[in-house]
Amino acid sequence: MKKAYDMNIAGLNRSLPLCAVSEDLYIAAFIIFGDVEITVASAEALLKKAPEFDILVTAEAKSIPLIHEMARQSGHNSYIVARKGPKVYMTDAVTVEVNSITTAHTQKLSIGGEDAALLAGKRVLIIDDVISTGESLAALEALVEKVGGNIVGKMAILAEGDAADREDIIYLEKLPLFNADGSVKALNRV
Repeated sequence: MKKAYDMNIAGLNRSLPLCAVSEDLYIAAFIIFGDVEITVASAEALLKKAPEFDILVTAEAKSIPLIHEMARQSGHNSYIVARKGPKVYMTDAVTVEVNSITTAHTQKLSIGGEDAALLAGKRVLIIDDVISTGESLAALEALVEKVGGNIVGKMAILAEGDAADREDIIYLEKLPLFNADGSVKALNRV
C-alpha cells in the first residue's frame, strides 16, 4: 500500500501521510503545525488571491499558524479564532455546532462578545487549512452571519475531494481522497 501522497503546495514539495478515516476511505494528512516554510509560502499565495477584507477568522486549531501569518503579511494586527466551545473568559459567547470529517463527535465553535463586535458589519475573510466536507466552513459562516459580519471570501490551502468542485471557495491546490490501497478514489460526479 502507498503510505504517502506527494504534492506541491505554494511552490514547495511535501509528502502527506495517508490516514484511515474509515475502512475504505483514506485522507492525506496535511499538518501545518511546525512547518514554518509552508505556512509562510501558503499565506503569501492565498493573500495574492484574497478579496479585500477587514478581518480574518478561522476555527481552532490547525489553521491558527496560517491565519496568524496571513494577518502579519497583510498588515492586520488582529484576527479571530473560533474556539472549540465557550471558555470561561468569554462574555456573551456566541456558539454554533460543527461536525468535521476528522473529528468523531459534534463540536462547538464559540467566540466571545468582544470578538463578535469586531466582526459585526466588517468584511470577513474565513480561513482554513483544508476544506473537505465543508462542515467546519459552514459552522464558521453561520457564526459570522449570526454576529452580523459580511463574508467576502472563504479560503483554504487545500480543497479535498468534492470540495475542489465548489465555486464559492478559493484554494491553492486540490487534494484527492484515497482508497485503502492508496490509489486515488474516484469521486461521484453528476
